[in-house]
Amino acid sequence: MESYHIGLSGFVALLILIGLRVPIAFALSLVGLGGLLWLSGPPATFAMLSSSLYSAVANQTFAAVPLFLLMGYFAYHAGLTRSCFETARLWLARLPGGLAMATVAGCALFGACSGSGVAAAGAMGRITIPEMLRYGYDKRLATGSVAAAATLAVLIPPSIVMVVYAIFTEISVGRLLMAGYLPGLLSAALLMGMIYIRVKRNPKLAPEVPFSITWQQRLAALRHIWGLIVLILLILGGIYSGFVTATEAAALGAFGALVLMAAAGQLNWLTLRDSVFETSRTTAMIFLLIIGASIFTSFMALSGLPQALAELIVSWNLSVVAVLLIICLVYIFLGCFLDSISMMLLTLPVFLPVLLNLQVNLIWFGIIVVKLVEVGAITPPFGITVYVVKGVVGNTIPLEDIFRGIWWFLIMELLTLGILFAFPGISLVLPTMMLGKG
Repeated sequence: MESYHIGLSGFVALLILIGLRVPIAFALSLVGLGGLLWLSGPPATFAMLSSSLYSAVANQTFAAVPLFLLMGYFAYHAGLTRSCFETARLWLARLPGGLAMATVAGCALFGACSGSGVAAAGAMGRITIPEMLRYGYDKRLATGSVAAAATLAVLIPPSIVMVVYAIFTEISVGRLLMAGYLPGLLSAALLMGMIYIRVKRNPKLAPEVPFSITWQQRLAALRHIWGLIVLILLILGGIYSGFVTATEAAALGAFGALVLMAAAGQLNWLTLRDSVFETSRTTAMIFLLIIGASIFTSFMALSGLPQALAELIVSWNLSVVAVLLIICLVYIFLGCFLDSISMMLLTLPVFLPVLLNLQVNLIWFGIIVVKLVEVGAITPPFGITVYVVKGVVGNTIPLEDIFRGIWWFLIMELLTLGILFAFPGISLVLPTMMLGKG
């Protein structure tokens, strides 16, 4: 049996374990360890793992992961979630579908200090859905806007998925984070535009709010998010200018969010403990996945499966676009069942040699992967942000209605993906113009 046949068998075994609901980190570790033992024997395997497991996580850039997470939890406890929505509500409420559009804008703002779609869906859903339902909004529009807009937190920096992808593919974390800003704004604009057009055509989806808003109220609302805007500009400007690295920007953001929490009068033992505990729990989960992926990647590399796959694809004489479309279809399929980081760490060991062989820009492809992750987060039957929204609304809205409400948003996500695919410059213009090395 050829070694790549063993690699292929291991990949199939991994999918079976995942289907049996074995935790992804353990499935990656078990299959990777079994494959290494088969190919190399116990002495060589354990000698290799003794150093590779440490080196997999002993990367100072990984410090950005807990720091960005901590920033998000501090921002949540500082009340920035409600401030983002309330400010957007005052500016947009008088437009058709204004509250749903404000939800998208609020999620985009909160995403700039969160980095987690799940956290954004839970935090924004508790605030925005009751508000929309109170004014007679269609339940599907209300829940769909939260579930879809929450995924913007994965694309608009800081993004935990981007940090993990950049480290795994050995590209600049700072440049990848910068690459997410314009696609994030494009995604938010298309979602808001779709809401506006749908409600304009069918006003019953979102009745006009029965109150007037003055410009004085709109301008006064900005004072509630000035700290967040300063925080975003510090991180954006720091990375863009090369004054700070991505990890230093994460530390700056976490400290800034802590200051905002103290200024809001929310800095106490309870909020500090909750923030640190949730950050530690999520970081531990991510690092377990990274360790498992490291073992699995070593097995894949030793088996030669990625190289054999790259050679096979080259022999088919397919265009680069055709290969990328096939990879995208694989991600969309896996996104129906797996969470973002698990899906990424499962596929990159196989796809990365193919991408390098085709000389695909890994920063641009990173944005495409993040958009595919967003699609997976709202696609049935998994749709993790949909289930988070369901947990927020309880039994008041059936899960089926939430999934039905997501389809228009899913179409917009696919349209955004197509635009980013056709015009790579949208993703690459800011990284190209960066002054530092990021």
